[in-house]
Amino acid sequence: MVHGVLDLVVVVVFALAPSLIGLEGTPAVLAYVLAVVHLVMSVVTAGLPISLRSLVPLPAHGMIELVVGVALTLIGLLAFDGAASTFYLFIGVIILLVFAISRYERASA
Repeated sequence: MVHGVLDLVVVVVFALAPSLIGLEGTPAVLAYVLAVVHLVMSVVTAGLPISLRSLVPLPAHGMIELVVGVALTLIGLLAFDGAASTFYLFIGVIILLVFAISRYERASA
């Protein structure tokens, strides 16, 4: 259950980041796309309380989060500068922390 709440918090952070920290252009578009993708992944993952469909097994959800966390951390370090760099580095690390504390083998992640 905690993981489902954390996923929703990440969705909200992605959706609000462009307005709150002034992301524009590609960094803003990427934040909006990631908000939608993260929400869709959460509602189609089996075992999450916010799941509407059980299309993605929970362990696969975890592996996707691991890859996304690493990718966003690298994007923050290598692709953007200023606020966008800080945001993507921060959110990448947060997603990696969520991955580290979650139990993807159980239905109550």
